[in-house]
Amino acid sequence: MATRRSRAKVEIPISDAANASHRPQASSSTSGMTQIDSPAASPWLPTPLEAILLSLFPGTLILGSLFSTLTVNDKATPYDAALQSYAAEHAPSYFAKKSNIFNVYFVKIGWVWITAAFALFIASHRGLGPSFQVTTRRLQAAARYACVTFVWIFVTQWFFGPALIDRGFRLTGGQCAVMLSKDPVSEAKKADMSDLREALSHAACKAAGGRWMGGHDISGHVFLLILGSGMLWFELLPVVARWTGLREARRINSSDGRILSASAETLASESQGHKGSIEVPQELGVGAKLAMGVAAVSWWMLLMTAAYFHTWFEKFTGFMLASTALYAIYLLPRGLPIMRQAIGMPGI
Repeated sequence: MATRRSRAKVEIPISDAANASHRPQASSSTSGMTQIDSPAASPWLPTPLEAILLSLFPGTLILGSLFSTLTVNDKATPYDAALQSYAAEHAPSYFAKKSNIFNVYFVKIGWVWITAAFALFIASHRGLGPSFQVTTRRLQAAARYACVTFVWIFVTQWFFGPALIDRGFRLTGGQCAVMLSKDPVSEAKKADMSDLREALSHAACKAAGGRWMGGHDISGHVFLLILGSGMLWFELLPVVARWTGLREARRINSSDGRILSASAETLASESQGHKGSIEVPQELGVGAKLAMGVAAVSWWMLLMTAAYFHTWFEKFTGFMLASTALYAIYLLPRGLPIMRQAIGMPGI
């Protein structure tokens, strides 16, 4: 049976007259780039669909935190802030145990799942060209993935030494504390306590038998789950929109200062090459379905993290770090042609 295909809807460049209809005033910057006051026409802001998608993350954190506040009895189920966990016998839910299967086999190796889902989707979906063939769109998608991965590494794994989360913890007064009893072995550790307090990372502290205490501990789980699933959703959104029949133009600043729809610039660039029109498949494909599944599990674990782990402020800072990275990689290029040429835009 032949696969159904449809031509992508082509938006025309926005003329000066059209710009005037969107805003009461317009002005030009020194570079000649038109400034539009209407949020609907701004390259710097998300589209309505993207705004709904992005609101899912803070909404989930608020929902989970409120659920915990209203349902968890702190006296009956004490939470150890230093260990960021409940005692196994007092955990208010299966998902409040760090040993739950989703935490051990999904979140702990979350970037492996996210990478696998992203790679299969990008390599196989024919919206980026013939499946498993190198195309400009796939190279740009790989560049976006590299940018997101570097952010993940720098924040949670390594940043020319300790990761940014560990550096932030130390800068806010945190240190590695050792809980000693009065046995000879513990007494022998006292000589090493000064060195342990200076442990520069959470991993080093834990390996030495200490506890990371006293500073602000940005939620690495919240950061990872929002950053990874946010990347997948930004890549998937154009495909899902076409599949559901939705059409939503994204505004961009062109290199000559005009504000265009993203599809109009794509048509112009393609017509100068080998194609005069763009055909995209309407089906989701196996790669998109897997990526949606990984994003869905990420959302559930974000909800469980919000409900049972970390303080409100620790979750908030994890959310802000991930949101800033997503904005820089997926929204900022719309207003910066040079950046857009390097990493492109999903679905374009």
